[in-house]
Amino acid sequence: MDERQRENLRQAALKYHEHPRPGKLEIRATKPLANGRDLSLAYSPGVAEACLEIQADPACAARYTARGNLVAVVTNGTAVLGLGNIGAQASKPVMEGKAVLFKKFANIDCFDIEVNETDPVKLAEIVRALEPTFGAINLEDIKAPECFVVEKLCRESMNIPVFHDDQHGTAIVVGAAATNALRVTGRRFDDIKVVSTGGGAAGIACLNMLLKLGVKRENVWLCDIHGLVYEGRAEDMNPQKAAFAQATDLRALDDVIDGADLFLGLSGPGVLKPEMVARMARRPIIFALANPSPEILPEDVREVAPDALMATGRSDYPNQVNNVLCFPFIFRGALDVGATEINDAMQIACIEGIAALARATTSAEAAAAYRGETLTFGPNYLIPKPFDPRLIGVVATAVARAAMESGVATRPLPDIHAYKRKLDGSVFRSALIMRPVFEASATAERRIVFAEGEDERVLRAANAMLEETNDVPILIGRPEVIETRAERAGLPIRPVVDFQIVNPEDDPRYRDYWETYHSLMARRGVTPDIARAFMRTNTTAIGAVMVHRNEADSLICGCFGQYSWHLGYVREILARGGLHPVGALSMMIQEEGPLFIADTQVHHDPTPAEVADTATACARHVRRFGLTPRIALCSHSQFGNLDTASGRKMREAMDILTGREVDFLFDGEMHVDAALDPSVRARLLPKSRLGDEPANVLVFAGTDAASAVRNILKTRASGLEVGPILMGMGNKAHIVTPSITARGLLNISALAGTPVAHYG
Repeated sequence: MDERQRENLRQAALKYHEHPRPGKLEIRATKPLANGRDLSLAYSPGVAEACLEIQADPACAARYTARGNLVAVVTNGTAVLGLGNIGAQASKPVMEGKAVLFKKFANIDCFDIEVNETDPVKLAEIVRALEPTFGAINLEDIKAPECFVVEKLCRESMNIPVFHDDQHGTAIVVGAAATNALRVTGRRFDDIKVVSTGGGAAGIACLNMLLKLGVKRENVWLCDIHGLVYEGRAEDMNPQKAAFAQATDLRALDDVIDGADLFLGLSGPGVLKPEMVARMARRPIIFALANPSPEILPEDVREVAPDALMATGRSDYPNQVNNVLCFPFIFRGALDVGATEINDAMQIACIEGIAALARATTSAEAAAAYRGETLTFGPNYLIPKPFDPRLIGVVATAVARAAMESGVATRPLPDIHAYKRKLDGSVFRSALIMRPVFEASATAERRIVFAEGEDERVLRAANAMLEETNDVPILIGRPEVIETRAERAGLPIRPVVDFQIVNPEDDPRYRDYWETYHSLMARRGVTPDIARAFMRTNTTAIGAVMVHRNEADSLICGCFGQYSWHLGYVREILARGGLHPVGALSMMIQEEGPLFIADTQVHHDPTPAEVADTATACARHVRRFGLTPRIALCSHSQFGNLDTASGRKMREAMDILTGREVDFLFDGEMHVDAALDPSVRARLLPKSRLGDEPANVLVFAGTDAASAVRNILKTRASGLEVGPILMGMGNKAHIVTPSITARGLLNISALAGTPVAHYG
């Protein structure tokens, strides 16, 4: 990075911290405070009731206050990143950043506390005095050896977890990376020779963790700025270093590097020389973790040991050892079971969870966040990426289970599997609402054909289907393209072996398909030549023909192209035997819960009867999610106050639904605010059929309005879409939109994989 780039980065960082308001944190209320009654509950006199409950039983603090989800990040600023002893106040941006990471990755609330105290005993006294406020303490950026004293004193006398992340967070991530590096190279912990540079808190903690994982103490060679730590050395020693002293005449890193299997660097730039690497064991493992300049650069290692496995602390090289893989999730698990400490069992569970996740198939979300990188388990992918959303479910669950099994949990979880589902639902917002659909789809094995089988999103969805459901994916595409893209995406699935392929360029069923298409379309101007051409190029038509021929149960298409274009072929081929597209239903998941929007795609200007049919179909599909439908027919007119086209249409649709005596709640015509706010509706129509509950389905008079609301909720209200669900086709086809994600495709496949009997 040249001087100009460095200055640009500096200015950007300062601007980021200053605008639009200084700092990276704020406090928000979690309860309403809009009137006198709210005030009497939040403060005097109502607050006294919560106080008395906690006085009677201190454990109630986790029930009536935020303590059970509140962590303190405490520092004295004596060892801040690579900046050193910059003081407590100057460290505040780092601590605020740590608090932001807690919130972002694990939804843990956090206060940063910077303390002007360098005496470790006094600092420990301050931390211990904070116990009534917090559910856990994260010690941060306190220099060694004082950090050992502070943590020891706090852990001995406090009944909540105290975790020095610089030590144990680093050690956990190093442990996970080492676990997988040994797996790749075929080594065992109890056989390897470890040479380490750096006798600080992180370095000592990493070595202690390696011992817990099976490394023999006599096989560990620790060096610091003064050379090898040996028995009898007096210079710059402390009990933590002395535990690794070797009885030897050797004195320098260069003397002990021969035959080393693992080099662990937590020291400074340039410490490990290429000629030293050349003398290490075959396929050496080199963790050069000094930041921002490592002990040796990966390119220098490659010159002398092309088969080496490398990890650094930097994001511009593979295998970044980053504490964010650990600390949010180990605290999440510890807080959720009311752990009194974070013990060895919990830390090792964290290691095992992180390591196992790297060996699993990469998530689509992580692949999107790190586009262009190869995320396949191996030498360049030993640990998962921080933005892999599965970390919280895998790691926090493993930690919580270990806390319960080791006896330090004061609030054991009744169902660990339900806990994991809840955590997954916190990052995959569709997970909880989709659960009834996935459970229903598990009762049958359905064949789902994907028209755009070469798309990476489809490949990831197909892989997830094979891992999570009983459904069978069928992909339309060229086998060599699908195989290449699956390999590039780090997916284990392969054509023919794991799923069926339909190759438009060369498939033995080609003649059957074009003849079937011709027989269906011969009276609509389609000649045999046109039918042959279509079955070579039109993958949506191919998939629809497969469903028509009962070679697949459902078609999913639309990853690219116009919805209406795909809908035309679905109509032509599959709209038979009473089936016809009724409407498209989009479920928008928001913080307040799901909201269904229809018709977003099918009927641009529906008739009143089509609106009534759409509302009826919506009710049927909403029940698939375990919800009770409450349907509002939306218009610019409100309960007859305007004589507009949309108002007349929705009033007529109301009459049709009333005449049908349907089994769901509906009302209209009304504005969206009246639909969603019962108090507004009560002022306008006190006896509304929807009662005092908000509507959860909005049916509009045309696709313009429905699609606009859908897109506004997606882009401005952070709504997550499930759908569109094509209603009226007996689950034989679903057409997605080009913005669909891999998880969105998985959700649609689960909907397609549900037997029709489950939803009428």
